Amino acid sequence: MPETRRYINLPRKAPVPFSDAVLVNDTLYLAGRIGLDPATGLAPADVDQELKLLFDGFEAVLSQAGMTMNDLVWVQVYSPDISLWENFNTAYVKRFSGEFPARAFLGSGSLLKNGRFEMMGIAVRR
Repeated sequence: MPETRRYINLPRKAPVPFSDAVLVNDTLYLAGRIGLDPATGLAPADVDQELKLLFDGFEAVLSQAGMTMNDLVWVQVYSPDISLWENFNTAYVKRFSGEFPARAFLGSGSLLKNGRFEMMGIAVRR
């Protein structure tokens, strides 16, 4: 079967040198995403609002590929403050209706735009 590729990009204010995701046949590779406030371009002061924006953005990219959070098979999360692991998990589990993907939650250095979380993943169409 020949490979097919589709590049998925949500609307944004400024161009960036990457795609939000690349769909190769039935596999979607999602770029790292931070929950940024569209009005300021920065992570909100409220951690729960940042997580909402992060997951809403992830779901929007998945939707463009005809997928949902339940199609994720692998997720990697970076956070400069690993004490926020519980906050992340509380928001994360609410976004799934089935089994959870394999996941890593890693401590990191500073993230762009004052983000507290950056998430990337791989989804496979069912």
